[in-house]
Amino acid sequence: MLNPSAPTSSTASRAEHAVAQDEGGASVAIAPQTAGISLRSVTKRYGSVLAIKQINLEIAAGSYCCLLGPSGCGKTTTLRMIAGHETITSGEIWIGNSRVNALPPAKRNTAMVFQNYALFPHKTVRQNIDFGLKMRRISPRERAQRVDEMLDIVGLKEFAQRKPDKLSGGQQQRVALARALVTRPQVLLLDEPLSALDENLRVKTRGELRKLQRQFGMTFIQVTHAQDEAFSLSDQIVVMDHGQVDQVGTPQTIFNQPASKFVAQFIGDNNIFSGTVVQVDPGEKGAMIQLDVAGLGRFRCTGQAANVGMAAAFCVRADQMTLHSPGHSEIKDDNASSNQVSARITAVEFTGYVTRVSLMLEATGQEILYKALTQDWGAHQLQEGQLIPLSWRVNDSIFLSH
Repeated sequence: MLNPSAPTSSTASRAEHAVAQDEGGASVAIAPQTAGISLRSVTKRYGSVLAIKQINLEIAAGSYCCLLGPSGCGKTTTLRMIAGHETITSGEIWIGNSRVNALPPAKRNTAMVFQNYALFPHKTVRQNIDFGLKMRRISPRERAQRVDEMLDIVGLKEFAQRKPDKLSGGQQQRVALARALVTRPQVLLLDEPLSALDENLRVKTRGELRKLQRQFGMTFIQVTHAQDEAFSLSDQIVVMDHGQVDQVGTPQTIFNQPASKFVAQFIGDNNIFSGTVVQVDPGEKGAMIQLDVAGLGRFRCTGQAANVGMAAAFCVRADQMTLHSPGHSEIKDDNASSNQVSARITAVEFTGYVTRVSLMLEATGQEILYKALTQDWGAHQLQEGQLIPLSWRVNDSIFLSH
């Protein structure tokens, strides 16, 4: 288990600059303060394939940022470009106050934890952690001190002489983290570091990751396709799709106010209704927007701006819907007017604490989802095949411009 309270000289002296010799004999700073990342119009092409399209992104120094998205969206390519393992086709990458386009990975003062950990199978835990310091020609005495500190932090002192094949998956992951952190980089880059762990260990380890990040005050950038990981770890989430940044925000913003159909669908459990904007009423805190949805009629939602006649959509989370008894006709709530539909129950899925109810809209055949606490769902005494009304507050309907 990681020991975030262990006293370390690296923690106490984050702002100091230790100097060592690189492979060419030049002095390099290995313990500077943490740094932010700036991607400015970054593009990456593989021949005729445009993999990354004009990304502009700012990641604050000392923050935990997750690049979130499905496989093939460009998040790992973006991470590797920051690390220097992939060259960029055009644009600029800045780490702190340094433009690093032309710098090799060893000169960028970043460290990377790979998905498969990439540990040396023939080296012990201690030797694996020591490797990066040895390559930087740090003195044997300082190397031993730093490795001891890191073994203590990640809770692997008693395993120092073991080889990787004698460790569990969680222990191997901690060795990979220790090997990266011992060099005191400005930025730690993590490529789906928890994907090889089972569910219980993944939950435990992500908490330890967050503690480490806070302890070191370092900028962490992590690639993940798991939204629960991104929500639990991040200060900032960057949602990517087809080589572009779709939305950037806090976990709360991404969850509560998705900006597009893609984000609403990817985050999951959002019911999406597409239509045409027919009315926009501006207000101090945003606009009240009416959409005409074919086959269902008009619905109201909240957003920042829209133009009458534009094709758009709105979403409502499955847990923000209210289910009513069959035959219930007139629905009112404290939001002046509810959005409402009639739908037939098609499946009920017990998942433990929460029950997921699949339904099909009577008017259009669209599938929607309703979620309830299992104890609340049991009180309804409803069965598959029943036609029921559902409603939701207008303020829970989020306008999606694209």
